[in-house]
Amino acid sequence: MPRKKLNLADLTDQELQEKLRDDQLQYQKLRFHHAVSPIENPMRLRQLRRDIARIHTEITKRQKAAQS
Repeated sequence: MPRKKLNLADLTDQELQEKLRDDQLQYQKLRFHHAVSPIENPMRLRQLRRDIARIHTEITKRQKAAQS
C-alpha cells in the first residue's frame, strides 16, 4: 500500500515546526529501538529521514521567499 504524499505547502509555519519536532523525536526513538532490537519495518527510518529533509526544504524555501 503506497504512502499518502505529505503536502507541506498546505501547512502553516507553526504546523511545519511542530511536524518537524514530532518527526525528529519519532526518528530518534525508532533509531534507538532499532539499535537495541530489530524493528519490524526498517524502511520506516528512511521514510522519516526523508520526510524531515522535505520539511527542512520547505522551511528554507519559505524563508528565502520572505526575504525577496
